[in-house]
Parts: sequence; C-alpha cells; structure tokens
Amino acid sequence: MRHIQRRTLIAAALSVVTSISIGLPAYAQGDGKPITIVVPYAAGGTNDNFARLLADGIGKELGRHVIVENKPGANGIIGASYVARARPDGTTFLLGGSGPVSLNILLRPSLPYGFDSFDSVAMLFDGPLTITVPTSLGVNSIDELVAYGKKTGQPLLYGTMGPGSVSDLYGRIVSKTFGIPLTAVAYKNNNSALIDLMAGRGDMNYATPVPMIQNAKNLKVLALSTEKRSSHFPNIPSVAELGYPQLKTSYWTALLAPKGTPAAIINDVAAAAMKTVKTKAFQQVLIDNGQIEKTGGPQVLDAQLQADREHWGKVINENKIVIN
Repeated sequence: MRHIQRRTLIAAALSVVTSISIGLPAYAQGDGKPITIVVPYAAGGTNDNFARLLADGIGKELGRHVIVENKPGANGIIGASYVARARPDGTTFLLGGSGPVSLNILLRPSLPYGFDSFDSVAMLFDGPLTITVPTSLGVNSIDELVAYGKKTGQPLLYGTMGPGSVSDLYGRIVSKTFGIPLTAVAYKNNNSALIDLMAGRGDMNYATPVPMIQNAKNLKVLALSTEKRSSHFPNIPSVAELGYPQLKTSYWTALLAPKGTPAAIINDVAAAAMKTVKTKAFQQVLIDNGQIEKTGGPQVLDAQLQADREHWGKVINENKIVIN
C-alpha cells in the first residue's frame, strides 16, 4: 500500500513539474547559463540604464540570470564586433542602434562585421532629433532660420558627435533641404556641444529634446524630426507639419543576436523584451529621456535595417563619405 501511495505521489509531482515546464517559454528550460546583454557604451549612460531595466525584465520573464556587460569604444564597434563573433547559442545579445549597427556598416568598408553578422531579435524604441538654435541667434522659427542662413552669407555651425554620426548626416540633409551652407563641428559628447551652443559659439544642434528643453532660457527648439507632434512635447512643431517631410528621421535602439541563433530562442527573448518595454517603469524612463516606444519582433527590425540602407545609405553615397 505504501509503495502504491509513493508511486502516486511521485507521478503527481512529475505531472506538476511537466505542467509548469509546458507553461514556460522553451528558452526558460535551458542549461542555466546566464544571458549577457552587451552595451557598446560606457557604464552609467542612458543606454546602460535601459539595458539594466531590460535585463531585469527579461530575467524575470524567462527565469534566467541576465547580466549587462559594457564594452565601449570605437563608436560602438568594439561591443558590436564582440557580439558578431560570439557563439550563436542564445547567451549573448547586443543592445544595438542606428550608430553601432547601420551607420558603422554603411560608412566603414573595413568593418569586421556587416548586416549579415546579426539576427534581428526585437525593435525596442526610438527617438526624434531636434532642430535647435541658441536664443541669442534671435531666430524663432524654421522660416526665420532659413532666412537668416541665406542672409549671412556664411556657413552656419552645427555640433556633431563626429564624422558619420547621426547628427553629422542629419546636418547634411538639413543643409540640402533648406538651401543654406552648414559646417559640422565635432565634439566628444553632447554636453560639450550644448555648452558652446548656449554660449553662442555654435548656430545649430540636432540632439534629443530633453536637454534642449531643460535649457529653454538659452536654447530654442524650432522643430522635432517627426511626422506628427509628439504628445510628450506638444508645443514643438514637427518637420512634416512645417512642410519638410524629408527631414523626418530618428535613431533607434534594438536587440540583436549573433547570426545563426535559434529562432525559438530569438522569439522567446523578443517576447520578454517587448513585454519589459511596456512596463510602467520602462515607460517612465523612456519619457524622461525623450524616447518613444517602437516595439516589434525580428521582422520589424529587419524592415528598419533595410530602411536605414535606403535612407542613410543615400546620404552617405551622395556626400561620398567613407571612414577607414
């Protein structure tokens, strides 16, 4: 009788374990190795903060230990190269974006990775650029800026994060669209560019909205690089509504994996990541940093990469920009 009861208890326990396993994603039943999200920037920055929230959410969703590893340097190339070379076993992912992935690949022919080095996992969010001038310039609209640029007869100076950066390329689009000459000035970081802009040592900047609005006494945001007005910044017109739809652009952030990562793993991680982005805590950080949710699975990210080839690739080719 005792043997029968024991067998019954064991069978019941196995049934419970099986039912729990069936309810979990396949990836949660892995070998227990930690998942690493590689951030191609230094610790403590905006992308690092996003990555740690993401790691916490994915870990809870999949029942796995998820860590963040910062591999900064070379405009994101060091971190992206590391992930491109990693084993496609579902333990290594890249928190990539427009710069480390698309722009580096399009600008640098000798890069140790390409678009085919990664599998798309999930699109997470993106953010608009601003067209901003110092208040000392006395310009209060895009029309006034264009008139000012044509009247001076001198190229207007705009700050960038270096040759081939989003801000550098966007300035070239602005120059062509407005028909005014612009000259790029490279800075080590956006804070340095803003200090010079507020002091009147620059004429324009294309950075994220939040720091610009926080310095409204010294800076005037003329437009956002969006199709419609942002609900977070309702007083700032969009470039499209002002008659310049060709100036619409953004910089995105997404998860990528080494090429050959199993589809089942990609789908599990994508679902966990997108669910994390929709949490209240993550949404608040997006708002605080002027970012906009843009979640989607591998196909959405694939489409974004193709759009980058067409959009930024055209700008790069027209301006004959090559970085070795």
